[in-house]
Amino acid sequence: MCDSLVALGPATGDGVTLFGKNSDRPPTERQDIVWSLPRLESSTDTTYIGIEGWSQPTIRCLLSRPTWCWGAEHGVNEAGVAIGNQAIYTTLDPRDFPPALIGMDLVRLGLERSTTARGAVDLVVGLLDRYGQGGSGHDPSLVGARKPYWSSLLIADPGEAWILETSGAAWAAEPVDQVAALSNRTTIAGFDDVHRHPRQDVDRLVDPRLRASRAVLARRPVTFDAIAAHLRSHDSCIEPGWSICMHVHGTQATTASMIASLSPETPPSAWMLVGSPCRRDYVRYHF
Repeated sequence: MCDSLVALGPATGDGVTLFGKNSDRPPTERQDIVWSLPRLESSTDTTYIGIEGWSQPTIRCLLSRPTWCWGAEHGVNEAGVAIGNQAIYTTLDPRDFPPALIGMDLVRLGLERSTTARGAVDLVVGLLDRYGQGGSGHDPSLVGARKPYWSSLLIADPGEAWILETSGAAWAAEPVDQVAALSNRTTIAGFDDVHRHPRQDVDRLVDPRLRASRAVLARRPVTFDAIAAHLRSHDSCIEPGWSICMHVHGTQATTASMIASLSPETPPSAWMLVGSPCRRDYVRYHF
């Protein structure tokens, strides 16, 4: 589970894009905040597979990374691109696919190799076409089983943002008009009609969180404090614990959180924490 939201400059009132993300993972999973420094390599070893390296040095970025995998749940790079991913389920069963790239790999690759949000969309789509998507998104030693899923990504920079939703190698992308929120379901019209999982309990477990995020974005101007309060909130659920700040005993919990400020005039800043945002303070990181 996860929730992301973005407000572009016209919605924040000061020209700065605000990006927020809660990472909901197995409660005992450890997540670290790490810097990925520029490097030049002929190949890149992702969580399950090796892929071709990039033709130039990677871009410095700040990542929130589950320690068992190569990829990241969310992050921001020095060019001002922020990305967060969500698990989604579709009519295509991910258990039938061999290990390939997982959503967290796509987040890190997008940050390390893209200077704009649109560039990150194009890069991720190219990677999906070439390498495919597959493999458990959870550490089997923690959850006791292989648990693959497909991913949706919210991708932003100081000037624009995109929604990218996937089902295996199939995908759909949509530009954001000022504000957008994502949770654990397909949302792009047309793609949702074709690919939405027919038995996923979105009415009780997902849509209340999505409505709460959209309500925050509807109150203008969208502010840093409003996003921070939202990411700490517990009133966005029908089923106990399935809130924006998630606490489902033994199943899911918010284990990391980020708020990024993306300005067209200055380097980006990110406020990050590991653990539950209702119990921890954000730490500011500067580029």
